[in-house]
Amino acid sequence: MTIPDLTDVHPAWLPPEAFRPIGSRRVAVLGAGALVDTVRAEVAAAQARYGGPATGPATGPSTGPATGPSTGPAGCVLALTGADLEGGGLPEAVRAVAGEAGPTGPEGYALARRDGVTVVVADAPAGLLYGLFHLVRLGEAAFAADRPVERHAPAAARRMLDHWDNVAVHPVMGQVERGYAGGSLFWRDGVLREDLTRVRAYARLLAAAGINAVAINNVNVHAAEARLLTDRLGEVAAIAAELRPYGIRVHLSVSFASPVVLGGLDTADPVREEVRRWWAAAAGRVYAAVPDFGGFVVKADSEGQPGPFAYGRSHADGAGALADALAPHGGVVHWRAFVYNHRQDWRDRSTDRARAACDHFAPLDGRFADNVILQVKHGPMDFQPREPVSPVIAAMPATKLAVEFQVTQEYTGQQRHVCYLAPMWSEILGFQPWGPDGGGRTVADVAAGGGGLVAVSNAGDDPYWTGHPLAQANLYAFGRLAWDPRLDPAAILDEWAGLTFPATAAELRGTLHALMDGSWRTYERYTAPLGVGFMVRPGHHYGPDVDGYEYTPWGTYHFADRDGVGVDRTRATGTGFTGQYPRPWREVYESAARCPDELLLFFHHVPYGHVLRSGATVIQHIYDTHFAGVEEVAEMRAHWDKLDGTGLVDPALHSRVTELLEEQRRCAEEWRDQVNAYFFRKSGVPDAHGRRIP
Repeated sequence: MTIPDLTDVHPAWLPPEAFRPIGSRRVAVLGAGALVDTVRAEVAAAQARYGGPATGPATGPSTGPATGPSTGPAGCVLALTGADLEGGGLPEAVRAVAGEAGPTGPEGYALARRDGVTVVVADAPAGLLYGLFHLVRLGEAAFAADRPVERHAPAAARRMLDHWDNVAVHPVMGQVERGYAGGSLFWRDGVLREDLTRVRAYARLLAAAGINAVAINNVNVHAAEARLLTDRLGEVAAIAAELRPYGIRVHLSVSFASPVVLGGLDTADPVREEVRRWWAAAAGRVYAAVPDFGGFVVKADSEGQPGPFAYGRSHADGAGALADALAPHGGVVHWRAFVYNHRQDWRDRSTDRARAACDHFAPLDGRFADNVILQVKHGPMDFQPREPVSPVIAAMPATKLAVEFQVTQEYTGQQRHVCYLAPMWSEILGFQPWGPDGGGRTVADVAAGGGGLVAVSNAGDDPYWTGHPLAQANLYAFGRLAWDPRLDPAAILDEWAGLTFPATAAELRGTLHALMDGSWRTYERYTAPLGVGFMVRPGHHYGPDVDGYEYTPWGTYHFADRDGVGVDRTRATGTGFTGQYPRPWREVYESAARCPDELLLFFHHVPYGHVLRSGATVIQHIYDTHFAGVEEVAEMRAHWDKLDGTGLVDPALHSRVTELLEEQRRCAEEWRDQVNAYFFRKSGVPDAHGRRIP
C-alpha cells in the first residue's frame, strides 16, 4: 500500500502539513487487515516526512510504547479491540479506553488521551481508518490536554456519491454530465485512464470526509457505459481496486433495458423468467470480478430512460428483479424516484411536476424488496436553490429511503460562483416532516434509518478537483454531514479551512467565513425569487432566462402575468400538491398567510402587491434582493482582494478564485438586471427606492 503523491494536483483537505502532528510522534498501529494496512501506511508516510519514530510491525512489542510517554514527542496508539499482540492482548491503556467506550460498531471509533498517550480504538478496520482521519482533523489538539473518552459513529451506514461520468464523451453533455470541474477521473477519450493514481488520491479525500460508496458512471446510461456491466467489467474492477484501500465500495449505474441492449433478449419485462435469469447471471459476473461490489443505481422511466412502465409493470416490480439478482451477494439497488412527465403541455395547469414522485411511489410503500433503496431528491423538483422538502420522505415509512443532494452546482452557480451549500443541507436535514409535535423525527433520521445520504459528485480532473477551489468545501461538507447531520456548517467550514490551509488557517478564517457562510443565501437573492425556481437558460442551466422554460414541456413554470406570479399548488384552487404533506405542513403550505416567505411562490400565485412577513411587497422584495445580492458579491470580492500579496494562499489559487469571483459579479449583475427588468415590465410597479432598472 502506497500513499498517492500528485505533484500537479491540489492536495485539497489532505496536504502533507496536515499530517505533521502525527508524523512527528511515535505511533503504534495495532491490528491486521487491509484497512489497517492503509492506516499503517498513512502513519509511516507522515513519519518519514516529519521525522517521527518509525512505526513497528502489526504485532509484538516493537510497535512502540502503548502506555506512558516515550522519549521524544508524546505517543499515540491506534488499535483494533480484537488485536492480539503475540498472545498477550492489548496494552492496559488501550483496554481501558476500549472498556469505557464499549462497542464502536462497524465504522465507529473511540478517542481518548490520558497519561500522555492519545488512544484510538475501533472494533473494525474501517473505524480505525476513520479514527486516523479524525486525529488529522484535530491536529495538535489531539495531543494536548487529556481528553475523556469520545465515541464517534456515522449516523447513516451509506454515505454515497453518484458520479455522472460518461465513458465516451457525450455530444451534448460531454465527459461528465452536469460536471463543472473538467473531465472524468476514471475515463479519458473513451477508455479507462492508464494511470489511476489520482483515483486513489480521490478515495483518500473521500474517506477523510466520511464517504464510503461511489457510483462511478452516469445515471443516464449511454451505450458505452452500459457495457461496463459486461465486456468492460474489468474497468470497474480496476477502479474498485483503487477505492478499496480507503473503504469505498463501487456501485454501477445500469440501464433497465440491459437484458435487451446487452443480452440480446427481446424483452426487459422484470417478471419474465429469462429476464430475471439474465440479471442473476450478470450480478454473478460482477461479484466474481469485484467481490465487495455495492450494487446498482437505476434511473428508470425518467427523462427518456427505459423502465418497467413499457411492460405495464410498477417500479416495485422493476426494482425487484434487480434486487433478487443482487440479494445472494449482499448488494443493493438504488432506485431513483426522479420520475415525472417531461412532455407536459404548458397550457395544462392541472399537471404538476412537483406531484409526480409522490404520485408514482407513495402507493408502492411496503412493496419494495428489503435490499431496494428508493433514492429521493431532497426537493420535489430538481436541486433548485430553494425548494420545500420532498413529501416522499414522509410518505413511505415502510420503504428504505435515501435522500439525494447535488454537490455539483447545476442550479447554484456551476462552481463558477461561491455557493457554500452546507447551510442549505443542514436546514433540510433538520426539517421535521411531521412537525414539532411529530416525535421530533427529522429528514436526517429518515435517511439514517433507511438508505442514508447520496449526492451527485462535483469532482473532475481539474487540478483543484472541483474547478473552483472553494467548491471543495461542498464536497467535504457533504461527507461530514452524512456522517453527522448535527454538525454546524460554520464549524465544518473551519475544519475544511484548517485542513486545506493548515499553515495559515487562523489568518484566513475570517475571510473564508465572510465569503462563504452566507453565500447560498446571496446566490438565492440574485436568482429566482421566493422559491419559484427555474429562471435559468435552458439546456446548460447557467445564467438567467426568466421565460426560458415557461412554454416548454419540462413542467417548470412560474406563470408570471401582469397581475402576479407563482404556482398555485393548493388543494383549494390549485394542483393539490400541498395535500401530499402530512400535518401540520399541509395546512401551513396551503395558506398564503402562513406559508414561509421563502417558499411563497412555490405554493401560491399571488399579486405583486402581496405583503410578505418582512413587510415588503412581493415586487419590492424582488427588486431589493436582486440589488442586495449583487452588492454582497462585490463585498465577497473585496474581502478576497485583501489577501492578494499576503502569502496566506498560493498565488495560483488566489488568481483562480479572483477570476471566478469576477465572473460571479458579472453574472449576478446580469441576473439582477434581467429579473428586475422582467418584473418591472410585467407589473408596471417602479422600485420604491428609485434605482435604475433597465
